[in-house]
Amino acid sequence: MESPGPGEASHLRAQPAPPLYGTAASQAWPEPQGPSGAPSIPRCRAYGAVAILCYINLLNYMNWFIIPGVLLDIQKHFRLSDSEAGLLQTVFISGLLLAAPLFGYLGDRYSRKVTLSVGIVLWSSGSLSGSFLPGRYSWLFFLSRGVVGIGVASYSTIAPTIIGDLFVKDQRTWMLSVFYIFIPVGSGLGYVLGSAVTKATGDWHWAFRIMPCLEAVALALLVLLVPDPPRGGAEEQSEAGGPRTSWCEDVSYLGKNLSFVWSTLGVTAMAFVTGALGFWAPKFLYQTRVLHGLQPPCPQEPSDSSDSLIFGALTVVTGIVGVLIGAEMARRYKKLTPKAEPLVCAGSMLASAPCLYLAIILAQRTILAAYVFLALGELLLSFNWAIVADILLSVVMPSRRGTAEALQITVGHILGDAGSPYLTGLKVEGVLF
Repeated sequence: MESPGPGEASHLRAQPAPPLYGTAASQAWPEPQGPSGAPSIPRCRAYGAVAILCYINLLNYMNWFIIPGVLLDIQKHFRLSDSEAGLLQTVFISGLLLAAPLFGYLGDRYSRKVTLSVGIVLWSSGSLSGSFLPGRYSWLFFLSRGVVGIGVASYSTIAPTIIGDLFVKDQRTWMLSVFYIFIPVGSGLGYVLGSAVTKATGDWHWAFRIMPCLEAVALALLVLLVPDPPRGGAEEQSEAGGPRTSWCEDVSYLGKNLSFVWSTLGVTAMAFVTGALGFWAPKFLYQTRVLHGLQPPCPQEPSDSSDSLIFGALTVVTGIVGVLIGAEMARRYKKLTPKAEPLVCAGSMLASAPCLYLAIILAQRTILAAYVFLALGELLLSFNWAIVADILLSVVMPSRRGTAEALQITVGHILGDAGSPYLTGLKVEGVLF
């Protein structure tokens, strides 16, 4: 990719600087005259595209958390210790973070629909192939989870940028809120699907064989109905009018964008917590019930999965409520201070810490307290999902949003949930469990 010439570079410098910690895109780029997204895309089609992207996001995060829903059975089948089981999520996240920069680069320059389609095929085939492996091939199961992570990287990186190019201002905030609701909903349903299918069939493998059918439908809907709008088209600054820049120039630009840097560090801290919590909470609750004599230990497959169902339901409910409350708080307080979004994110994360701590400490006395404080902690963490995405789309120019999403994902996972499940499993092995 060639670097821009002197004239093109001056065109770049002439673009309005994005706002710091602001959310109104009008502070950075001109708004379209219409009430909806890009002028060339009808409103009904834009809303339909968001609905399809939400459905795929649901499947995306179900793939993330289907493993914890059947973790006990997987450990028995492949004879994995707690620390080895924690590496399953580490391998998955490693595949995601290694592929994210590549998909971000492709998403800023080439067809986003084609890139997303390749990602869906990758994660679907990786998940399906892993369900047919015998217990002696645990290393192949780890490899299949890495392939799933590579496929998931395409969607997590590119899908939000399509929404950002379909809507602006409050409409974009609410569309992103709806989109990010499906992170906790998909996460919760991942637990539910894994445990419910295992209970119904007596075989945990079928949980991984149902997903590809749903993903085939998602792929067809994506190809047929989702548009690929011009980058920046909703802000009347389409990709055709801007110069192409190199990846190094994009990274340099993002490194100087303090709003992007600090929000990325915040996302990293949240990813570390949610990664360990999402992977180990069902087993923690199961062991707590065993400790209190509420159920006997599970010596063989399939294990009692009621805790996965309960935790999944909590994740769904607290996720929906948390995303909506967080987005509404940011929208209302934005009228009082331009730093409303980062303040809501910081306050909710700070408040979640004592809740999660109390859930762990009080679980030794009563499991009800563990559930209550886990729910409160998840609720507060969910405030952040839509807000941090809106911050990124507001402070980064359209032609570099794919790269920005990729870098935020990469940093967040390298320092966050790539290692936290393994570190937690290593710490608690033989102690709590």
